[in-house]
Amino acid sequence: MPITRELLIGGKSAPAAGGRTTADTSPSGELYATVAAASAEDVTAAVDAAHVQLDSWSATSPFERRRIFLAAADLLERRIDEVVATMAAETGSLAGNAMFNVGLAANILREAGAAVTAPRGEVLVTGSPGTMSLSVREPLGVVAAFAPWNEPVILGTRAVAGPLAAGNTVVLKASEEAPICSGLFIADLLSEAGLPAGVLNVITNDPADAAVIAQTLIGDERVRAVNFTGSTKVGRIIGTLAAQHLKPAVLELGGKNAVIVLEDADIDYAVNAAAYSVLANAGQICMSGDRILVHESCADEFTEKFAAKVAQLPPGLPDDPGAAVGPLVNIAAATRVAGLVSDAVTRGATVVAGGGAPDGPLHPPTVLRDVPREADLHYAEAFGPICVIDTFASDDEAVAKAGDTDNGLTAGIITENSAHGLAVARRIKTGIVHINDQTVDDEPQAPFGGFGASGYGRFGGRWAIEAFSNTRWVTMATQHTRYPF
Repeated sequence: MPITRELLIGGKSAPAAGGRTTADTSPSGELYATVAAASAEDVTAAVDAAHVQLDSWSATSPFERRRIFLAAADLLERRIDEVVATMAAETGSLAGNAMFNVGLAANILREAGAAVTAPRGEVLVTGSPGTMSLSVREPLGVVAAFAPWNEPVILGTRAVAGPLAAGNTVVLKASEEAPICSGLFIADLLSEAGLPAGVLNVITNDPADAAVIAQTLIGDERVRAVNFTGSTKVGRIIGTLAAQHLKPAVLELGGKNAVIVLEDADIDYAVNAAAYSVLANAGQICMSGDRILVHESCADEFTEKFAAKVAQLPPGLPDDPGAAVGPLVNIAAATRVAGLVSDAVTRGATVVAGGGAPDGPLHPPTVLRDVPREADLHYAEAFGPICVIDTFASDDEAVAKAGDTDNGLTAGIITENSAHGLAVARRIKTGIVHINDQTVDDEPQAPFGGFGASGYGRFGGRWAIEAFSNTRWVTMATQHTRYPF
């Protein structure tokens, strides 16, 4: 039987104004839950609640704040079965990916707990005798956070952990595709761990109202910063809204990521690494490898082994014990991916593995080569279980092809020569690069973010604290100053 959830405002469940609701469906279209469909009025109420609690939360003992984060991490790990079931229902995630969400999100919470008591400021040199000069960091205020659906527990947790650790209060707009996993579940967890009512408020909405919700939330003068994870298309809108209101924003957007297989790579290892990069969570990760660039000296061997590997990884729904690759988030997403493949083939590309029509939200894992520049797939983020193999003859050509995108989020370089890998890595314009590893990797203490149209600002560790706090200059004179008049 479908479940029902309301908004979370001021620590209480509340229906949307007018009692409006919206459907939360599975990838196949079955109703999983009914959630409140917020209006602009509800957004303002959520900001009201966050603003009321700002001074109290920022003044809460750092040891109490750290205790809450650490308790939430432990609670999350104990509720792993609930996460597996809810992610399967909302996004079609296979169990392994859901368990990965639990592990990383728990560590994000622990990292946030550690950040609460980390040094936050500096003593500065000053030319004024008898004066102490300080740089201090303080909370910004109410933070507007936007969570995506694709890794909902990880990214919903990341959306709020850094701002809360810095002493801000938060209004979280959950994803329309996973409103429970990306928002309400996380708020439930933190509340159970002891987070005071009103410090974190969650808005759910109908997709048709997304623009109004974002405009109202970002436009509220009490909201002092914005963080968003999602597509570059929507990120441009969010970034523009934030800029119009002179509010800082952290944007983590799409990636057109490349795995580069150098001539000195272990080919069997490269095949396994690339397969994971392309097909983890059915390719629905901002770090997924859309492009496999292989040195021409080993391209034939790699392509043959890679195609064979991909062909033996069957797609399936979460209740299929034989499934290696899960569904896309909905049938429309699978249809979009099939359209990218069809367009590429029509323009001259060759399918070397997979292909064919989707089965509902399931799209066959697919490998293409000879994809021309005019094909949509050449530049579009695939965000599905498909990739393109291309070749290069030199490091210069590999760097040029890897950089032929505006979305420089991450890259992987497969090599048995770390010095060679580092030399190539330093020439690639991405926010993240992994040498002798593939593109999909994330640790909570590391700076996470992209280059170009993959966004700006950084999540993770001290970078999140810096992003969601304000730097002030404070001086203290220990003697009277002499003035000229």
